[in-house]
Amino acid sequence: MGKSLKPASNSTEIEAFINQAKDLAVRDTNRGRLLFAMDATASRSPTWDHACRLQSEMFLASAASGQLLVQLCYYRGYREFHYTSWFDNASALLDQMNAVSCLGGHTQIGRVLEHALRENTLHPINAIVLVGDCCEESIDPLCEMAGELGLHGTPIFSFHEGNDPNGRLLFEQLARLSGGAFARFNINSANRLRELLGAAAVYATGGLKALERYAGKGNRELLALTQQLRK
Repeated sequence: MGKSLKPASNSTEIEAFINQAKDLAVRDTNRGRLLFAMDATASRSPTWDHACRLQSEMFLASAASGQLLVQLCYYRGYREFHYTSWFDNASALLDQMNAVSCLGGHTQIGRVLEHALRENTLHPINAIVLVGDCCEESIDPLCEMAGELGLHGTPIFSFHEGNDPNGRLLFEQLARLSGGAFARFNINSANRLRELLGAAAVYATGGLKALERYAGKGNRELLALTQQLRK
């Protein structure tokens, strides 16, 4: 059982972020859908709790806008692959995240992308956030599926943790081929991560224009993220 994922930021910071998310969300009858996929294999165990805490803050902020549905998806162990229902309630989603712990096994990024393609046939997914550190699968089939997601208008925001060169290469390719964006995932830069994850939620609810307004506050890294999405 993982540790509690209560946000670490002070209340003023979280309130400001929630208000910003409310301002940027597109108000229509079609709520955005964001698939959040996480590598829960043993290699991520040292940073798992801290990373989940940052992710929980993004969920809380995005849920406050009332415009985002989030599905949690993760893989671990021997061919374990799980996904939740679509949540619009941050507390229910965090309960699911609290129940996840890391377990040794190979990566299963292919199953994440296959699942995303199936979900897209039921209800369009506006964005995918993928967090992981390595890849033990053949890269070409994964890139082909990323390209197919791009044709469906489903960009991948890929966040790579660690220094594995094959993992970084794949995550960069997945972002490029899907029309998404790539960023390094470093828990030592908590504020940066919080903003980047929040940017993915803003994009899922309001598209590129909403993200450009979000980045227009002067954050250079968010501006770079929008530049990737424009390509």
